[in-house]
Amino acid sequence: MEIRTAAKKMKLSAPVLAASAMEQRNRALDCIAVALRAHEAEIFEANKKDMEYAESKQIAKSIQKRLKYDENKLRDSISGVLELKELCDPIGKVLMHRQLDDGLILKKISVPIGVIGVIFEARPDAMVQVASLCIKSGNCAILKGGKETANTNKVLFEIIKNAVIEAGLPAECLLQAELHNEIDELLKCDNDVDLLIPRGSNQFVRYIMENTKIPVMGHSSGICHIYVDKDADKELSLSVILDAKKNYPAACNAVETLLIHRDMAATFLPLLSAMFTEENVKVNGTAEVQALFGSDMGVMPEDEFAMEYNDMEISIKLVSDVNEAVQHINYFGSHHTDCILTENDETAEYFIQMIDSAGVYRNCSTRFADGFRYGFGAEVGISTGKLHARGPVGLDGLVTYKYVLNGNGHIVGDYSSGKKKFNHRDL
Repeated sequence: MEIRTAAKKMKLSAPVLAASAMEQRNRALDCIAVALRAHEAEIFEANKKDMEYAESKQIAKSIQKRLKYDENKLRDSISGVLELKELCDPIGKVLMHRQLDDGLILKKISVPIGVIGVIFEARPDAMVQVASLCIKSGNCAILKGGKETANTNKVLFEIIKNAVIEAGLPAECLLQAELHNEIDELLKCDNDVDLLIPRGSNQFVRYIMENTKIPVMGHSSGICHIYVDKDADKELSLSVILDAKKNYPAACNAVETLLIHRDMAATFLPLLSAMFTEENVKVNGTAEVQALFGSDMGVMPEDEFAMEYNDMEISIKLVSDVNEAVQHINYFGSHHTDCILTENDETAEYFIQMIDSAGVYRNCSTRFADGFRYGFGAEVGISTGKLHARGPVGLDGLVTYKYVLNGNGHIVGDYSSGKKKFNHRDL
């Protein structure tokens, strides 16, 4: 079935899913968790084929790590689904309850967005996270995973869809797009798809944004910074920086640029150099940094700091104070997640106030920017925009609202003529 035809059918099913009881959607999550475990051999066999393909194509080892779906990742997926089940229902929350006049009552109520298209990177656990989040939030979803995990994604999707049907939810609430050309078809479904959430490279997300009329939520890059202030604890700083770079260098929340206060550069840069040499982190920086670093490094000009490496590579620059750090981050950053390392409360407060990013941290790794770690159950992605949702997008980011007004024959003419007056009283 063509994506356009399927999207039209999905649009008709969206109100049915939106009106479903939380108990039924939670039952679907239970069914998904049970089915994943029951079909683990089938999942692992499919993933084996994907891993063999990745090896034959000499895909980078850092990427292969993301492709692998083993017992640990299956266990985490099941745990995430069950944790999501325990979260409060995001649908039907009364966000405002106001009396406009006697007998004229207005409510603002949370509702699902409707039909969401999610295009995500080659990471099988993303299929489970995204599908389960959409079901819990009452949204129909068109899902397109990376081609490198085509076999794993196909098996996972069939398991999830069958579990959802078993729970009594509409069969049309989930659809998998498997072919690359279906992405372009999806981009043209602006009458039936309410939101697109792309996850992937800067170039890919930009392509999506520039080739569709459908609203797009997400981030085009993850250029995260850590500023090491003159009042930073050196041992703490080294630990945080290493985690932010090494824990998962291909992730969008890994640190890509370090800004070091000049007053501590002479003592701190040699410590960084020793750590990065031991951990095989390639370093790039200004000529000023090179003079103090004490090892081979790439020299970069001042205007080339908008770099997202997604690998064991990092940029370093020296700054005179927190204000210069803020200006650099707001100019070169992607407004994803940025951190200050300092023991000075006043400096930290200034940084937190002035940095224009979805996540602003103090004395902790940028890798905490994640829906699961925030207690959202999971996330469909991280938004660096400012409209609707920002930061890790969990359940609350997948709902919008509508106004429900109940009256008793009330007419506007009575108010425009002065016969009646509004009393606007919150209930």
